[in-house]
Amino acid sequence: MRRGVSVIVTPGSGTAALAAKAATTTIPIVFGSTGDPVKEGLVASLNRPGGNVTGVNFLVAEIIAKRMQLLREVVPSARRVALLVNPTDPENYQSTVREADSAAGGQQILVHKVAMGREIDAAFADMVRERADALFVAPGTFFNIRRVQLVVLAARHALPAIYSTRAYPEAGGLISYGTDVLDAFRQVGVYAANILKGAKPADLPVLQSTKFELVINLNTARALGLEMPAGVLALADEVIE
Repeated sequence: MRRGVSVIVTPGSGTAALAAKAATTTIPIVFGSTGDPVKEGLVASLNRPGGNVTGVNFLVAEIIAKRMQLLREVVPSARRVALLVNPTDPENYQSTVREADSAAGGQQILVHKVAMGREIDAAFADMVRERADALFVAPGTFFNIRRVQLVVLAARHALPAIYSTRAYPEAGGLISYGTDVLDAFRQVGVYAANILKGAKPADLPVLQSTKFELVINLNTARALGLEMPAGVLALADEVIE
């Protein structure tokens, strides 16, 4: 605000957008939110955001059920699914636990709360002790920046795992399904450009991500002894071999 910026952009973080909103009611704000922007108090409604805030909803919580379904198809024998969540991330923690539990379809969900990097190794040791059959990693920056560690540990313990972004299978993870993050960030940039050209945030409805991608690492599937279902392969946007 002291620098007199023309627009504040907070891609990928509703928390940052809330901080920006608390700081100014005049400078336009463009967010990228993984939560519900209405429930979070960022906007009055999706169609009529009002005030100085608008942006893009990445629809992270809405596709957790689809991710659970894919995990069941890929590992149909799984009865115990370890759920790795970050309790300090309010945008994703509650919705992930709630949606994963409701979409379990008879599977037992084993919740593992991790808030610091050094807790990840201990969480995997607990998963092995509990004889988890598969792993579901919650979305969020905390896990994204530790994706190599997560992928290595999942491989070491032979845990088939599903993730939220393509960065994981690109690093050796088994499978990911989620919002096309690059496309969502591009939409945030387009809105920022529109505001710089004179558009008002109150006149720009909150966009909902419409582009999702399924990425499969077939090398990892072979290493785990998994035969990827033909139906899942047919849906994949990219297969890494």
